Amino acid sequence: MSGLGVIGGSGLDQFEGMHITHREVMATPYGEPSGPLLFGRYDGQDMVFLPRHGPGHAFPPHLINYRANLWALKEAGVTEVIAMAAVGGITARMAPEVMCVPDQIIDYTWGREHTIFERDQVEHIDFSLPYCVTLRHRVLLAARAAGIEVVDGGTYGATQGPRLETIAEIARLERDGCDIVGMTGMPEAGIAREMGLSYACCAMIVNWAAGKEDGPITMEEIGRNLKTSIAQAKQVLRHLSAPDPSETS
Repeated sequence: MSGLGVIGGSGLDQFEGMHITHREVMATPYGEPSGPLLFGRYDGQDMVFLPRHGPGHAFPPHLINYRANLWALKEAGVTEVIAMAAVGGITARMAPEVMCVPDQIIDYTWGREHTIFERDQVEHIDFSLPYCVTLRHRVLLAARAAGIEVVDGGTYGATQGPRLETIAEIARLERDGCDIVGMTGMPEAGIAREMGLSYACCAMIVNWAAGKEDGPITMEEIGRNLKTSIAQAKQVLRHLSAPDPSETS
């Protein structure tokens, strides 16, 4: 078993270069995860990989079973989760092909299964810092070691999708303090905290958000930038150090 789990986002539903030792279909109390867990090694690092959107990008953001995905990873022995996410840039420092390791999040989603705590089992977790401090630090160090332009910190605005946002919506997000916008940051981060998993986001900026550039946002543009961003994300994993047993989240 590996303590490291990687959740692949858009464009990363297959992990080329990973030596897969076995696949496992997990049954969970919350239904089926997005797909089988892939166990193996990548550049000498043991990991468990799960494509968030499923094989062939079958699940849009609002229909992903976030609870099942995270429960399956934890049941497989994962203690740390690095979530890859393709996002749009809002503020000036968040340009396409730059990587961001956010430290805050604002949730604009609705109608999703947001918690593992249901009737007769109510707990109020601290979510002041939604991402694991020590895991974030290791991701940042790995990105810098790989020579990748990376932004330390920023606020992720999690929207419902699957449509992209309007210019007015992005203006509101910017007024609220959001630096990047994506569709899968919540409830994933919150559920990871409820399950006691260390969780950090590796946000790959693949386009300017609505109104930040002349003309419409095209899937061709996003696709081009995704190729570069996925290569960067893999470099981060190559340079990721092992956790320090003395550190705590």
